[in-house]
Amino acid sequence: MKRLEERIDAEGRVLGEDILKVDSFLNHQVDPELMQAMGDEFAHYFADMGITKVLTVESSGIAPALMASLSLGVPMVFARKHKSLTLTDNLYTATVYSFTKQTENTISISKSFLSADDKVLIIDDFLANGQAVNGLLDICEAAGAAVGGVGVVIEKRFQRGHQFIVDRHIPLLALASIASFDNGHVVFSHEKEQINVQ
Repeated sequence: MKRLEERIDAEGRVLGEDILKVDSFLNHQVDPELMQAMGDEFAHYFADMGITKVLTVESSGIAPALMASLSLGVPMVFARKHKSLTLTDNLYTATVYSFTKQTENTISISKSFLSADDKVLIIDDFLANGQAVNGLLDICEAAGAAVGGVGVVIEKRFQRGHQFIVDRHIPLLALASIASFDNGHVVFSHEKEQINVQ
Protein backbone atom coordinates (compact mmCIF):
# COMPACT_ATOMS: atom_id res chain seq x y z
CA MET A 1 0.00 0.00 0.00
CA LYS A 2 1.91 2.97 -1.35
CA ARG A 3 0.20 5.56 0.85
CA LEU A 4 1.20 3.67 3.99
CA GLU A 5 4.77 3.16 2.80
CA GLU A 6 5.07 6.91 2.14
CA ARG A 7 3.95 7.65 5.71
CA ILE A 8 6.43 5.14 7.10
CA ASP A 9 9.21 6.74 5.03
CA ALA A 10 8.23 10.27 6.09
CA GLU A 11 7.36 9.74 9.76
CA GLY A 12 8.61 6.33 10.88
CA ARG A 13 11.67 6.15 13.10
CA VAL A 14 13.92 3.11 13.26
CA LEU A 15 15.12 2.35 16.79
CA GLY A 16 18.03 -0.05 17.03
CA GLU A 17 18.08 -3.04 14.70
CA ASP A 18 14.49 -4.21 14.82
CA ILE A 19 12.00 -1.61 16.09
CA LEU A 20 10.02 0.84 13.97
CA LYS A 21 8.20 3.69 15.71
CA VAL A 22 5.08 4.93 13.91
CA ASP A 23 3.33 6.70 16.77
CA SER A 24 2.43 9.78 14.71
CA PHE A 25 -0.26 7.91 12.73
CA LEU A 26 -0.82 4.42 14.19
CA ASN A 27 0.41 3.64 17.72
CA HIS A 28 -0.34 6.83 19.66
CA GLN A 29 -1.82 9.49 17.42
CA VAL A 30 -4.14 7.88 14.86
CA ASP A 31 -4.82 9.11 11.32
CA PRO A 32 -8.48 8.17 10.75
CA GLU A 33 -8.40 8.66 6.97
CA LEU A 34 -5.41 6.35 6.66
CA MET A 35 -7.11 3.82 8.97
CA GLN A 36 -10.20 3.91 6.77
CA ALA A 37 -8.14 3.35 3.62
CA MET A 38 -6.38 0.42 5.29
CA GLY A 39 -9.68 -1.02 6.52
CA ASP A 40 -11.05 -0.86 2.97
CA GLU A 41 -7.93 -2.62 1.68
CA PHE A 42 -8.32 -5.45 4.21
CA ALA A 43 -12.05 -5.74 3.49
CA HIS A 44 -11.49 -5.87 -0.28
CA TYR A 45 -8.80 -8.55 0.01
CA PHE A 46 -10.82 -10.80 2.35
CA ALA A 47 -14.26 -9.99 0.87
CA ASP A 48 -14.95 -13.55 -0.33
CA MET A 49 -13.87 -15.33 2.85
CA GLY A 50 -17.26 -15.24 4.60
CA ILE A 51 -15.89 -13.29 7.56
CA THR A 52 -18.35 -12.88 10.45
CA LYS A 53 -16.05 -11.15 12.97
CA VAL A 54 -12.85 -9.13 12.98
CA LEU A 55 -10.55 -9.95 15.89
CA THR A 56 -7.62 -7.97 17.30
CA VAL A 57 -5.67 -7.29 20.51
CA GLU A 58 -5.87 -3.99 22.35
CA SER A 59 -4.78 -1.34 21.82
CA SER A 60 -2.95 -0.46 18.59
CA GLY A 61 -4.80 -3.05 16.52
CA ILE A 62 -8.20 -1.56 17.35
CA ALA A 63 -8.21 1.34 14.86
CA PRO A 64 -7.38 -0.68 11.70
CA ALA A 65 -9.54 -3.59 12.89
CA LEU A 66 -12.52 -1.32 13.48
CA MET A 67 -12.20 0.18 9.99
CA ALA A 68 -11.93 -3.30 8.45
CA SER A 69 -15.03 -4.45 10.35
CA LEU A 70 -16.92 -1.33 9.26
CA SER A 71 -16.02 -1.96 5.64
CA LEU A 72 -16.94 -5.66 5.91
CA GLY A 73 -20.16 -4.90 7.82
CA VAL A 74 -19.36 -7.26 10.72
CA PRO A 75 -18.61 -6.78 14.44
CA MET A 76 -15.09 -6.22 15.75
CA VAL A 77 -13.96 -7.91 18.97
CA PHE A 78 -10.73 -7.01 20.74
CA ALA A 79 -8.89 -9.19 23.21
CA ARG A 80 -8.22 -7.41 26.47
CA LYS A 81 -4.75 -7.42 27.97
CA HIS A 82 -5.78 -6.32 31.45
CA LYS A 83 -8.31 -7.74 33.80
CA SER A 84 -11.57 -5.87 34.16
CA LEU A 85 -14.12 -5.89 36.96
CA THR A 86 -16.79 -6.55 34.34
CA LEU A 87 -14.85 -9.27 32.49
CA THR A 88 -13.98 -11.90 35.07
CA ASP A 89 -15.18 -15.33 33.98
CA ASN A 90 -16.45 -17.35 31.03
CA LEU A 91 -13.39 -16.30 29.02
CA TYR A 92 -11.12 -17.64 26.34
CA THR A 93 -7.54 -16.76 27.28
CA ALA A 94 -4.04 -17.03 25.84
CA THR A 95 -0.59 -15.88 26.89
CA VAL A 96 1.18 -13.43 24.56
CA TYR A 97 4.73 -12.11 24.72
CA SER A 98 5.18 -8.50 23.54
CA PHE A 99 8.39 -8.08 21.54
CA THR A 100 8.49 -4.28 21.86
CA LYS A 101 7.51 -4.11 25.54
CA GLN A 102 9.45 -7.25 26.56
CA THR A 103 6.52 -8.36 28.73
CA GLU A 104 4.09 -11.27 28.84
CA ASN A 105 0.34 -10.63 28.93
CA THR A 106 -2.70 -12.83 29.29
CA ILE A 107 -5.24 -11.78 26.68
CA SER A 108 -8.91 -12.64 27.03
CA ILE A 109 -12.15 -12.60 25.07
CA SER A 110 -15.59 -13.27 26.48
CA LYS A 111 -17.11 -16.54 25.30
CA SER A 112 -20.25 -14.53 24.52
CA PHE A 113 -18.56 -12.89 21.53
CA LEU A 114 -16.80 -15.79 19.78
CA SER A 115 -18.17 -19.19 18.83
CA ALA A 116 -17.89 -22.12 16.44
CA ASP A 117 -20.32 -20.28 14.15
CA ASP A 118 -17.75 -17.56 13.47
CA LYS A 119 -15.22 -17.15 10.69
CA VAL A 120 -12.64 -14.67 11.86
CA LEU A 121 -10.34 -12.14 10.25
CA ILE A 122 -7.43 -11.36 12.59
CA ILE A 123 -6.03 -7.83 12.27
CA ASP A 124 -2.93 -6.48 14.00
CA ASP A 125 -0.75 -3.40 13.74
CA PHE A 126 2.61 -5.20 13.53
CA LEU A 127 3.71 -8.70 12.63
CA ALA A 128 7.16 -9.45 14.05
CA ASN A 129 7.47 -12.84 15.73
CA GLY A 130 3.76 -13.61 15.47
CA GLN A 131 3.06 -13.80 19.20
CA ALA A 132 -0.15 -11.73 19.20
CA VAL A 133 -1.52 -13.56 16.16
CA ASN A 134 -0.62 -16.90 17.72
CA GLY A 135 -2.50 -15.96 20.90
CA LEU A 136 -5.59 -15.06 18.87
CA LEU A 137 -5.28 -18.30 16.87
CA ASP A 138 -5.21 -20.22 20.17
CA ILE A 139 -8.37 -18.42 21.29
CA CYS A 140 -10.10 -19.13 17.96
CA GLU A 141 -9.16 -22.80 18.28
CA ALA A 142 -10.55 -22.94 21.82
CA ALA A 143 -13.79 -21.37 20.58
CA GLY A 144 -14.00 -23.64 17.55
CA ALA A 145 -14.02 -20.54 15.32
CA ALA A 146 -12.56 -20.77 11.81
CA VAL A 147 -9.85 -18.32 10.74
CA GLY A 148 -10.37 -16.84 7.28
CA GLY A 149 -7.20 -14.79 7.23
CA VAL A 150 -4.71 -12.50 8.94
CA GLY A 151 -4.23 -8.85 8.01
CA VAL A 152 -1.38 -6.76 9.38
CA VAL A 153 -0.60 -3.11 8.85
CA ILE A 154 3.19 -3.59 8.91
CA GLU A 155 5.17 -6.82 8.84
CA LYS A 156 8.86 -7.11 9.58
CA ARG A 157 9.63 -9.83 7.07
CA PHE A 158 13.06 -10.46 8.59
CA GLN A 159 11.44 -11.83 11.75
CA ARG A 160 9.66 -15.17 11.99
CA GLY A 161 5.99 -14.12 12.15
CA HIS A 162 5.40 -14.11 8.38
CA GLN A 163 6.68 -17.67 7.94
CA PHE A 164 4.75 -18.83 11.01
CA ILE A 165 1.46 -17.80 9.38
CA VAL A 166 2.41 -19.08 5.91
CA ASP A 167 3.37 -22.46 7.39
CA ARG A 168 -0.12 -22.72 8.89
CA HIS A 169 -1.64 -22.09 5.43
CA ILE A 170 -3.57 -19.02 6.59
CA PRO A 171 -4.14 -16.27 4.00
CA LEU A 172 -2.01 -13.24 4.95
CA LEU A 173 -2.13 -9.63 3.78
CA ALA A 174 0.54 -7.18 4.96
CA LEU A 175 -0.13 -3.61 3.81
CA ALA A 176 3.57 -2.75 4.22
CA SER A 177 6.24 -5.44 4.19
CA ILE A 178 9.67 -4.50 5.51
CA ALA A 179 12.66 -6.54 4.34
CA SER A 180 15.21 -4.85 6.59
CA PHE A 181 16.41 -1.72 8.34
CA ASP A 182 19.51 -0.24 6.72
CA ASN A 183 21.36 2.49 8.66
CA GLY A 184 18.14 3.83 10.17
CA HIS A 185 16.17 3.57 6.91
CA VAL A 186 13.33 1.22 6.05
CA VAL A 187 13.85 -1.15 3.10
CA PHE A 188 10.52 -2.49 1.85
CA SER A 189 10.34 -6.04 0.49
CA HIS A 190 9.54 -4.94 -3.07
CA GLU A 191 12.54 -2.58 -3.01
CA LYS A 192 14.85 -5.42 -1.96
CA GLU A 193 13.44 -7.58 -4.77
CA GLN A 194 14.19 -4.79 -7.26
CA ILE A 195 17.78 -4.54 -5.98
CA ASN A 196 18.25 -8.32 -6.30
CA VAL A 197 16.93 -8.33 -9.89
CA GLN A 198 19.40 -5.67 -11.09
